Amino acid sequence: MSNNPTHLVTRSGLELSVRPAGAQDRPILTQLFHHVSHEDLRFRFLSGLNEIGPEQLRALTPIDDGNALSFLAFDAESGAAVASAMLVSDAAGERGEVAISVDADYRHRGVGWTLLSFVADQAEARGLSIIESIESRANVAAIELERDMGFTVEEYPGDSTLVLVRKTLRAG
Repeated sequence: MSNNPTHLVTRSGLELSVRPAGAQDRPILTQLFHHVSHEDLRFRFLSGLNEIGPEQLRALTPIDDGNALSFLAFDAESGAAVASAMLVSDAAGERGEVAISVDADYRHRGVGWTLLSFVADQAEARGLSIIESIESRANVAAIELERDMGFTVEEYPGDSTLVLVRKTLRAG
């Protein structure tokens, strides 16, 4: 993907500008995550995190990692960062794990759906066959959204509090 922004429109008509995120975007990500609810932070990092620190910021902005892509979505009108997304592919280039966080003020406006669709397209363009996400069983909204987008939901091995959601992008 080029560094040029991609323009997307959510189901609510919100116009987004999405571009790859890098190390220079850590201050923007820090600010964005101050606007993500504590519950959503917990769901995103599958931990009791109340705020992200330097370690999480480094993970959210991979440098020269051919297996990881990080994106920032901005409200095209205000310029505010409203969401982040990551896609990390396995070494074989077959599967990718996706994770998305949305500013609490922009929830229920189609941002998550639009960004997940965008990331799925990026994964398919990279030749991945499957995208998946590990979700807290309590993250009902995300699981419903993923089901609506054609993901299947499976038990997560070894942890009854989690589920694995998976979508086949193309025939293997």
